[in-house]
Amino acid sequence: MGTVVTSSVDAPSPQDFSEMFNLVGGYRISQAIYVVVELGIPDLLAAGPRGCDELARKTNTHAQTLFRILRFLTGAGLFNELGPREFELTRLGSTLRSDLPSSFHPGVRFVLSEFEWTPWGRLIHSVRTGETAFDHVHGMGPFEYFRKNAEVSAVFNSAMTSLSARSGTGIVERYDFSGLRKVVDVGGGHGFLLATILRANPTMRGVLFDLPDVVAGAGQVLENFAVRDRCEVVGGSFFDALPKGGDAYVLRQIVHDWDDDRALAILRNCRAAMSTTGKVLVIERQIVPDHREAIRVLHMDLEMLVNVGGMERTDAEYRSLFEKAGFQLTTIVPLMDAGGFSVFEGVST
Repeated sequence: MGTVVTSSVDAPSPQDFSEMFNLVGGYRISQAIYVVVELGIPDLLAAGPRGCDELARKTNTHAQTLFRILRFLTGAGLFNELGPREFELTRLGSTLRSDLPSSFHPGVRFVLSEFEWTPWGRLIHSVRTGETAFDHVHGMGPFEYFRKNAEVSAVFNSAMTSLSARSGTGIVERYDFSGLRKVVDVGGGHGFLLATILRANPTMRGVLFDLPDVVAGAGQVLENFAVRDRCEVVGGSFFDALPKGGDAYVLRQIVHDWDDDRALAILRNCRAAMSTTGKVLVIERQIVPDHREAIRVLHMDLEMLVNVGGMERTDAEYRSLFEKAGFQLTTIVPLMDAGGFSVFEGVST
């Protein structure tokens, strides 16, 4: 006779199986969202309800198939069906409108596009080897891939700018920048974050630092915020020497892109660029002890595993990195923003 295995876990209920069905099928919702974003459906519905046949004509798609996608996403809460085959955008669905500065539109186009999506099908490669699936699939890392694909790079930079916009003014409302005369935004992209900080601190000067082809696209953002005259734009790599003389060096969603060795190299470059005293402000999500509470951050941790090679970290892990780089972690300031970010403040030692 076979061995009878006993378990301390209760037998799964029908509700458990239903929840598991939704978890396993989550990829269907993701890809359906990508389709409606690529077709511009949220923008077409921004002014009011439209019939499915009209939407199909405007998007050059098959009407019955489009209806099935819209019906499915109505079940997911993105649309309402007001009458037979007539749909309107919900408040949740409106997060996908491209005309909103904080829109999820560029983020969807980035994370669900084929180049980013395909590596997820090789997640088991990462688990078996510890390597990123992106490199395995594409033969190069994501940042090299961006440099070789200008269109993809543009989508990535747009996604990062919209993410900064979703964080809104939390950074200047929650963190005290008083006493800081010069702030260097390391890996600052098109400058949305730095512009937000400078506009709220009219006597401060800033330096926007990122790869030359990235900061080349910052002019319009700095002009829109009316801070261009107080912001120096410098091209370079944060693995090389950084602009010197900053009172604070800001790194938003930079450290999580890298393993400990590379993250430590960036932080040490910040320390070397400072005068005797200075601060580093690392803006990242933190992994809290309750893994269910941390699920949103753990989503991003797996994204780092599959496509980038970095990781999200706990408070203790950031404290250890700071100490090795010559900083003391003095405070952690939750920004209470839509992105769930905190400022990890390190003071030079």
